[in-house]
Formats: sequence, C-alpha cells, structure tokens
Amino acid sequence: MTSKLFFKSTLLFFSLLIVSCGSSKKAIPQVKPSNDNVTLTSTSTDVAFKTGAENFESYLSLLKDKRVGIVTNQTGILSKEKHLVDFLIEQNIKLQKIYAPEHGFRGTADAGELIVDGKDTKTNLPIISLYGNNKKPKPEQLEGIDILVFDLQDVGARFYTYISSLHYVMEACAENNIPLLVLDRPNPNGTIIDGPILEKEHKSFVGMHEIPVLHGMTIGEYAKMINGEKWLKDSIQCDLKVAPCLNYSRDMKYSLPVKPSPNLPNDQSINLYASLCFFEGTNVSLGRGTEKQFQIYGSPFLPKSEFDFSFTPQPNFGAKDPVHNGKLCFGEDLTEIRKVHRLELKWLLKAYENTADKTVFFNDFFTKLAGTKKLREQIEAGMTEKEIRKTWQEGLEQFKEVRKKYLIYE
Repeated sequence: MTSKLFFKSTLLFFSLLIVSCGSSKKAIPQVKPSNDNVTLTSTSTDVAFKTGAENFESYLSLLKDKRVGIVTNQTGILSKEKHLVDFLIEQNIKLQKIYAPEHGFRGTADAGELIVDGKDTKTNLPIISLYGNNKKPKPEQLEGIDILVFDLQDVGARFYTYISSLHYVMEACAENNIPLLVLDRPNPNGTIIDGPILEKEHKSFVGMHEIPVLHGMTIGEYAKMINGEKWLKDSIQCDLKVAPCLNYSRDMKYSLPVKPSPNLPNDQSINLYASLCFFEGTNVSLGRGTEKQFQIYGSPFLPKSEFDFSFTPQPNFGAKDPVHNGKLCFGEDLTEIRKVHRLELKWLLKAYENTADKTVFFNDFFTKLAGTKKLREQIEAGMTEKEIRKTWQEGLEQFKEVRKKYLIYE
C-alpha cells in the first residue's frame, strides 16, 4: 500500500513539474501587428529569426511575373551567404537592373568615392549608381521596372547615407508610380535614440530629416516614417510595403554577417560609429588607413604626453588616401571598451581640449554631421558633456512620440 502511494505521489510530482516548466517557457517576440496597409505579415510558423529578405512568404508572390529592379549591395545576403540577387534569379524572378548606393554594389569603394554605372560580371545585370551626381533614379533609369525592391543593411545613424538613398528611391518611385518593397533588417544600434536633432537649414546627403543622430529604427520602420510624415518632395507618398523581420525584437544581439561598408569591419566599429564619426568634421583621424577603423582616434596635433597610443595611417582597402596619411598620430585605442549605449561625446571633447591650436580643429563638414551649428558652438564655449546632452532632451522626447507611430517591432 505504501509503495503504491509513493508511486502515485511521484507520478503527480513529475506531472506538475512538466506543466510548470512548460508554462515558464520564454515567449519569442513577434512582429507587432499593424492596422495600416504598409507592413506585410507572414503566415510562417517558424520561430527562428529571419530578416525581411529571408521572409520569403511575405514578398515573393508580389514579384512573380513582374519586371523587378533592386537597390542593394554586399549586405543583401541570405542566411546561407547567398546573395539575394542570385536567389531571386533562381526563383525565376525577372530582375532587370541593380541600383547601387555609396560604396557600390560589391561594397568596396571608399567613402565618397565616385561610383560609375556598369555591369555585374556574375549575372550580366546592368548596375546603376545612386551616388555622386545621380543620387535619385531618373525616369529613364526606371523604364521597364514594374516594382522596385530595397535591401540595404543600415546601422541606425543619421549620417550613414543608406537612409538618404532610401529617401531618393522612395521619391523616384512616387513620381513614377512604381511600388517599393523594403526588405527589413535589424538595426544593430536599435535601442539607442540620442543626439541633437537636425535643423532644416543644415540638410544634406549626410542628414536629410529632422531626426537625432541615432534614431533607433529599422530601415523598414524608417521608410514608413518618411512616407507617413510626408518628407518626400511636395509631400508626395510612395506605394510602400515592408517585408518585416520575423521573431525580432529591438534588444536582440545581432552581428552583421558582412561589413556594411569598407570601414566598418566589426560589431564594435558599428557600435562606436556614430560617436567617432564626428571626427570626420575635425583634424582628427578615426582610424581610416588602419585595421581599426572607427575603433581608434588620433592626430599629429594631439600631445604625446596626454596620449600614450599612436598609429600611422597608410593607404589600404578602405581608404586610398586616409587623413594624416603617413603621419604619426597620437590618440586612444578604444578596441577594449565595452559596448556604448548612447552617443558619446567624451572622446571628441578630450581631443578638442588637448589640441593646442583650436582654430584649426573643426572643418565645415562638422556642422553637416551634427545637423546644427549649436554643437560646435557649445564645445567651443567649454560646455560639459552633461550640459550639452541636456539641450537635446526636448527634441528627443518629441521625436520619440513621432517614432512610435511607425514601429513594427516590440
């Protein structure tokens, strides 16, 4: 009798344990439903994370029997390292043209380097450059296109020019009555919303919209914002659809499978990019011409007594003529620091404070990067980082309210 009771009790215990373990299973974040007709949904029951490009069920039917153009580069790859262009051809999608942003289709050109039209040697598809004097596709360049696909990996910073290319592509699509399909990808800096808000008078290709330096949105969400806020010329809107990532949440760790551009070689450079990019508007090198781009900074004008790290920029795959080419630079090596969760000004302020001749520290590009004259003026006035950051808060709160309307993910 005792053994039977023991058996029943043991059985009940393990039954309860199984139920308890099942109920505590962590929920996988899902795509936030949308009540507009912009975001596509998928019927997939696969719980694995997928980029928009891998979310085939949400968009392949839209491309069938259509003449398709695609805006992409080396970041448009699928999980098995196959490029989206090759995959679409295998699926008998009628690709007509490739449109390439800054750095080109294969992503090997220097920042700011002139990209010319050409032909992809693997597929024989014509390549049209969307950089230099042709940032916006011309009507004749869109002839024979029924739908345009956009698949670029952004890094979440206002001055990273892929979102500027997105603006011009959307505008061209709206003007020529061509639907645009954006294949979404995670933002590796997706939890950070920080920095000064761009002022209209300082609009440029490195800052087209009144947003902070770090906007905390995926490129699909950002496309929805461009359309919804009517930022295109004459407030026109394009026929936009977004193929979302599946089972993605903004705080997921996401390492990019390929470099998004030649001088962002790893996760740390992507994380530090927004903070260190301000040095492009100064006489300080941020590591172009080394193997540690956007992970170090330095200058011949910084004193050796204050900076024990040094490097000498040399021409390499990412910079044919880097800043301070062949000159010994003193600065800091940031490769060992932990991930930053905001826009850091401390390195910029330290470099400015330690430059003897401050009249030659800034150049005209700094205001374009900052999107405002105020940041330079605040630094020159000796304001602390805390004081400067306080002046951003009102603008950031207003942006966050607008941003909420366009979010796809939790």
